[in-house]
Amino acid sequence: MQALIQEEGGNFKLEPWDWRYYAEKLRQLVCDFDEAAIKPYLGLDRMIEAAFYTATRLFGLQFKPRPDVPVWHPDVRAWQVSGADGKVIGLFFGDYFARASKRSGAWMTPLREQQKLVGDITPLIVNVCNFAKAPAGEATLLSFDDARTLFHEFGHALHGLLSTVTYPMIAGTNVATDFVELPSQLFEHWLQQPELLRRFALHYQTGTPMPEDLLARLIAARNFNKGFATVEYIACAELDLDLHSLSPPYAGDGTIDPHSFEARNLRRIGMPEEIVMRHRLPHFAHIFGGGYAAGYYSYMWSEVLDADAFAAFEETGDIFDPATAQRLRDCVYAAGGRQEPAEAYKAFRGRLPTADALLRKRGFAASGATN
Repeated sequence: MQALIQEEGGNFKLEPWDWRYYAEKLRQLVCDFDEAAIKPYLGLDRMIEAAFYTATRLFGLQFKPRPDVPVWHPDVRAWQVSGADGKVIGLFFGDYFARASKRSGAWMTPLREQQKLVGDITPLIVNVCNFAKAPAGEATLLSFDDARTLFHEFGHALHGLLSTVTYPMIAGTNVATDFVELPSQLFEHWLQQPELLRRFALHYQTGTPMPEDLLARLIAARNFNKGFATVEYIACAELDLDLHSLSPPYAGDGTIDPHSFEARNLRRIGMPEEIVMRHRLPHFAHIFGGGYAAGYYSYMWSEVLDADAFAAFEETGDIFDPATAQRLRDCVYAAGGRQEPAEAYKAFRGRLPTADALLRKRGFAASGATN
């Protein structure tokens, strides 16, 4: 990136505020990949269909549109979800488009938790996103990050829909923080598989599949800039732990100088000058009670889990292997919080996770080098 600056005639040093701009330029050069080139192949309806197809192949689920179900906005869609035996297991709502009355971001929320305490109560599960809605008569197209978000939140939705516990307080996503993200981050893996993209990444106008060379460049670009993403995240996780390791009084008046605290601890971990934390302290809401409170590291621990879990499918040679999918459903998606996470994972995988699959996923070679 510094070389790019110089080639363009710049005489300044790469700074954190320059990183994303020059990283994108470098990605186009190194990977010959432009995000705009793939958007015509990632129509929202096709990606919803791809997510449903994946759930059908893995868990035998069927999705039936229910336009008769009352919803809170005309853009909201509802589907009845049934198992392979035809039994209804719940309703799924998709609220995909941005509007003034919604907060930003994407999330899953249950309108009603699954339970058996007062009868066989099926769940009502909502996915909320903030995709830009296309004008009337045109197709809504997604970036690859948007499509990944759709799959991520649908993984959470499946965690709620597939729940089969007695007590609502341990149903669905009512599990340990790092285990909450396992079903969602794991589900993202299927979106990135050539088998799925060849089937559903179709041009919104012509219906033709994404060209193989574009598909190959998309897959090759997945690990670009992973070093940056890893460092900006770990810096936050480290600082979160450092803050919660303090014992009062912090200073003579009982306060902390956030600027000096941040600078001192980033120097301690060898933070590169060109990279800043993903969340600076003034808006690092995860560090407070009600957020993660010393648990921000759990996102990466969840990545260890999801990478190792998907490797279980890869090891069979079939990303939809029925036996592995059944164990995943029984031990993770359906189990809620009725078992300690470590025991639930061992029941699925036969062992505790290792970081090997995560390192491969992030592009680390055997030598430990990455981009």
